[in-house]
Amino acid sequence: MKFFVSIVLIALLSMAACLYLPWWSIAIAAFAVAAIIPQKPWWSFLSGFIALLLLWGGLSFFISSNNDHLMAKKISILLLQSDSPFTLVAATALIGALVAGLAALSGSFVRRAAD
Repeated sequence: MKFFVSIVLIALLSMAACLYLPWWSIAIAAFAVAAIIPQKPWWSFLSGFIALLLLWGGLSFFISSNNDHLMAKKISILLLQSDSPFTLVAATALIGALVAGLAALSGSFVRRAAD
């Protein structure tokens, strides 16, 4: 149950933080949730990873599909050298997931060191 609560909290806090703060505020939200909710380090990493994978993957797909993937096609040609907007959406989701997962892992280790 703590696993699902932490996923929802990380996603909600990250969404709220990104409205007013820079993109890397997702790390602060994931760190704080992992430091408050006691979990094993692996579960903490996984909760942060899944929360941001779903959040950024869903948001980037939603934004991209609203304009028929025009911008994502152009950016994927520039960055990935191929016309694949879905790969770009997956890369965006993966970057956010890794940042939040590692921040949650750090929060779990800080909580463990404080105990």
